[in-house]
Amino acid sequence: MAQLDDIVAELERTLGPLEGEPVALDGGITNRNYRALFGAGAYVIRVHGKDTELLGIDRESEHLATRAAARLGVAPELVYAGERCMVTRYVECAAMSEADVAADVERVARALRSFHDSGVRLPRRFHVPQLLERYAQLTHDRGGTLPADYAHAQRAAERIAQALGDAPEQPCHNDLLPGNIIRAREGARVMIVDWEYAGMGDARFDLGNLAVNNDFDEDREELLLRSYLGRAPRERERASLSLMRVASDAREGAWGVLQGALSDLDFDFAGYAREHFERMRAAVQQPSFEDTLSRATRGASAAR
Repeated sequence: MAQLDDIVAELERTLGPLEGEPVALDGGITNRNYRALFGAGAYVIRVHGKDTELLGIDRESEHLATRAAARLGVAPELVYAGERCMVTRYVECAAMSEADVAADVERVARALRSFHDSGVRLPRRFHVPQLLERYAQLTHDRGGTLPADYAHAQRAAERIAQALGDAPEQPCHNDLLPGNIIRAREGARVMIVDWEYAGMGDARFDLGNLAVNNDFDEDREELLLRSYLGRAPRERERASLSLMRVASDAREGAWGVLQGALSDLDFDFAGYAREHFERMRAAVQQPSFEDTLSRATRGASAAR
């Protein structure tokens, strides 16, 4: 609370006097979030968690991505960016469950496409195999232990990257959990928040990340691809989506392992990692996984 008091005092110089007390918001397993009134405006203060730069978070990328997304109307306005916190304008909204995101997949897809095509250049690069290698080293450095599934995740991520081949680097969100997607009450707009993992990467990861984190079935996946592409998807695009679901779980599980060695938040990071690794392993063990790799590889070769 002492840190929050210092932050509030700093913000008052920019946003006006605090009215009442900041109210803690639910959600988030990296940072702490508060709704606060300064002057005549309502804002969300996001207090950065411990050692977040070690998770691959680049605050400059986050700020650039948030501003770009806000200009497109798919993120709240960024009003303050500091070393200890970030402040966005508060948006009256409804939280979205996995089912809500699936039901609104067309608007989410269009919001993502607009950001991918925005042309904003972010200083951070997002590549899953490299990220997993870095997380492993940092976990060792902090005295943590890698579970047996970690090596399986690295192998799966490498095979997927090889099968998909290179893609043009585009600005991506990379963390499309249901809690990071909201529906604004005014205009019922779908908006995306929490851009701290934003970076230049493969836009197909965002699609797989969205699909797996919101439990899309085949019909929702098809609608996601159609809405995003503006046409019927090709077979290699369907294969890419399936593979990026696996890559997303590999990354999410590895993130949980590293957070277990870094974070002081009261959260079961080991259980979180285990859940994602188990889903990843189940997908890789399916006979269809090898066929999906082959379809993606053939598609990548044909595209070249």
